[in-house]
Amino acid sequence: MGPAAAAVRVVRCHGLPVLRMLRLEEALLRKGSGCWALVNDGAPEPTVVLGISGKPREMLEEAAVAAAGVRVLRRFSGGGTVVADEDTVFVSLIMDEAAVAEVPAFPRPLMEWSEGMYRPLFGPHAPAGAPFSLTETDYVYGRRKFGGNAQAITRGRWCHHTSFLWDFRPELMRLLKYPPKTPEYRRGRSHRDFVGRLRDVLPSRQALVDGGPWALERAGFRLVETHLEEAEVLLDLPHLRSTRELEPVVRGEEGVSYEKKT
Repeated sequence: MGPAAAAVRVVRCHGLPVLRMLRLEEALLRKGSGCWALVNDGAPEPTVVLGISGKPREMLEEAAVAAAGVRVLRRFSGGGTVVADEDTVFVSLIMDEAAVAEVPAFPRPLMEWSEGMYRPLFGPHAPAGAPFSLTETDYVYGRRKFGGNAQAITRGRWCHHTSFLWDFRPELMRLLKYPPKTPEYRRGRSHRDFVGRLRDVLPSRQALVDGGPWALERAGFRLVETHLEEAEVLLDLPHLRSTRELEPVVRGEEGVSYEKKT
């Protein structure tokens, strides 16, 4: 999948705030060079993240989100809305097109490439009758989603990032509305019936945390362990910044709505 000479700089984090992580990914995409893999084991606080086109009124139970004090972000990539917490493991790949030159830089081919890359990690642990696959835009076992994907593609570079559910809290899932557009395979199921826990399948959380870099290495890439500070020097360079925090605004009888933080 990747030439043996292609190096991927791996940054491993624990509890990196989601806003900081997304801003770093965007800087690496827009101002970085070479290939990077960011692994973040858990968010320090519950956080809702919308895709770049996501509308809070359509996607969130806004009053409940505000009452719970949960932060709301809009990321720089497409895809749907997720709620993350300490049991979400994030794996983000920011790559030069040349490192995977055989894969067209469009969302579907990139997702299909990622399915093949992750198959040695997730395939052997699939429950009976529930094989691992990329179904529409999600990683699933059978019909249970355990990983949500989003992409951002720019000239010569792309980002493919995933939020993996080691576990989830049903009360946080209730902060999300049933979205107006859903994958066909969801078939009207509630959030709780739609998603699955990797803790029920994988041998350990560490196997998930280490799994992204392991899968990249197995696919032929050379891993270069890198400190977070080496990546964050790019944050100060001028670049387009699309990642934003949204804040609740009370509008009388209209209730709470979320807008870009000033």
